[in-house]
Amino acid sequence: MIKCLVVDDEPLALHILEDYIAKVPFLELVKAMTNPIEALTLVQEGGIDLVFLDVQMPELTGLQFLKIANGKTKVILTTAYPQYALDGYELDIIDYLLKPIAFDRFYKAAQKAQSVISPAVVKSKDDSPAAYDDFLSDFIFVKTEHKIQKVYLHDILFIEGLKDYISIFTPDERIITLQNMKKMEDALPEKHFIRVHKSYIVALNKIDSIERSRISIGDKIIPIGDTYRDLFFKQIEDRNI
Repeated sequence: MIKCLVVDDEPLALHILEDYIAKVPFLELVKAMTNPIEALTLVQEGGIDLVFLDVQMPELTGLQFLKIANGKTKVILTTAYPQYALDGYELDIIDYLLKPIAFDRFYKAAQKAQSVISPAVVKSKDDSPAAYDDFLSDFIFVKTEHKIQKVYLHDILFIEGLKDYISIFTPDERIITLQNMKKMEDALPEKHFIRVHKSYIVALNKIDSIERSRISIGDKIIPIGDTYRDLFFKQIEDRNI
């Protein structure tokens, strides 16, 4: 179970999220509250896995809350104002829900939180056809120079890490974003993506061939690093017939 707080200065918003959490079997509501300072105290005491957090609150804004919490819990922001999305993602939020929040969108965010907080549970479900359908429709947001861009996971061929940024390669484009490889690796489902080198993550279903220590994806040749070799070939062996 993922232990949750809901923090919002609007009682109606609290009631809606309380109702939504009650419908999700892997979420457990610890408390719903209008006071972000009280919520921050609970987070700092430990034992809170996830906070559904409003952005605009009088005592303490959601972004200030994130900075003070400093990673002690995972956060999904809930707000009527889309302009805070970029700041939120830079502070490592899991998702960003715009009010009014539909239940299906809430559930999608909850699933994303489960994949981060309880990856072993999600991994056990990954072999189902429904899980593959989720992969086809799932996406991430990445910050480019002038915007936040949606990238569908099924479009990603491979990811290349450079000094201060990474490049995401799809069949149609190269997307450059300020990001580190570890954070990107953690954001991707391990059933479909694997790190094969300090500078490369590949989509397993986009691999055309493997020869010695080289992977071919289209006309790109990607090296397999010594540190990642054993895990990579174990993944490949598990898929052999």
